[in-house]
Amino acid sequence: MSAIEISGLVKKYGDVVAVDNVDLTIEDGEFLTILGPSGSGKTTILLIIAGFEQPTSGSVFFDDKDVTELPPHKRRVGLTFQSYALFPHMSVEGNVVFPLKVRGVGREERRTKVDRALDLVRLGDLHHRRPHELSGGQQQRVALARALVFEPDILLLDEPLAALDRQLRQTVQYELSELQRSLKVTTVAVTHDQEEALTMSDRILVLHEGRVQQIGKPEDVYRCPRNRFVATFLGTANLFEGVVKYEGDRHYIVCPTLGEKVPIDSHFAASSAVAMLRPEQLHVGAPDTGRVNAGVKAAVYLGTAIRYQMVLADGSLVEATASNARRFAVGDVVGLDWLTEDL
Repeated sequence: MSAIEISGLVKKYGDVVAVDNVDLTIEDGEFLTILGPSGSGKTTILLIIAGFEQPTSGSVFFDDKDVTELPPHKRRVGLTFQSYALFPHMSVEGNVVFPLKVRGVGREERRTKVDRALDLVRLGDLHHRRPHELSGGQQQRVALARALVFEPDILLLDEPLAALDRQLRQTVQYELSELQRSLKVTTVAVTHDQEEALTMSDRILVLHEGRVQQIGKPEDVYRCPRNRFVATFLGTANLFEGVVKYEGDRHYIVCPTLGEKVPIDSHFAASSAVAMLRPEQLHVGAPDTGRVNAGVKAAVYLGTAIRYQMVLADGSLVEATASNARRFAVGDVVGLDWLTEDL
């Protein structure tokens, strides 16, 4: 397996900067997901790692070896595309064996490797089916088997689950994560799906307009976003404008909307800031039982919970996800509470 290091990566298409000075180290065996909106540069970085795109400047290293100029077929990288890109006229076996034929692997070794790859993705009994005879989940597994069959050092996944329906996507998320950990193959995935990134990754890199906004463990990025973009892109966030105040050695964000002083790091160098509460961090109860009251504007039943949209006294909108053990109706006044450390 290989570790990946990207240094000073820049990619321009004319005057458009698709990737803007990205530095990144991916550990051997790690599952890193690059998360961002369309046009943020995610796939461009993936294609540069694979060798299908050349950077305008910067370098790519695999295990300290500079591979920036190395062609794709010499990089030992497996790549799956969003569309799966299966050959429709070939059987499952024909699709999976193709990378081995290109590499000149002998017949007997090819058979062994194809069998092993299809067994890994639980398609060992579908050798002779054509892609049109397979479900979306099965086609995704064929594409994955084709990427793994030559035992790559690095696996690259471009929106691997985008073509699947929601229920199947959730199932395959767990399967793919389990498979990656069992193989211990260094994996880089790109997606715009926040749930997918949170479910599968060891770390998440949030990208916007070609620039790294934050990188860290899923829980850290979700609970402690570095800026407003990360907070709002990764899940739903209630944001409250505040002013930074200093009281001796202690620093706070004062949020007038909440009547709350939020302790912050003493190195926070700004006069204003934004505090955040995730919807699940707000407790919804009877009026006057929390820190502030709010009026229920909308209530959406989600099965295991209810998502409320509420209006505070100053007109601010907040969202809360609460247990459906006690339900409030539109027009009700409720009390909102939270843990100070969650704000």
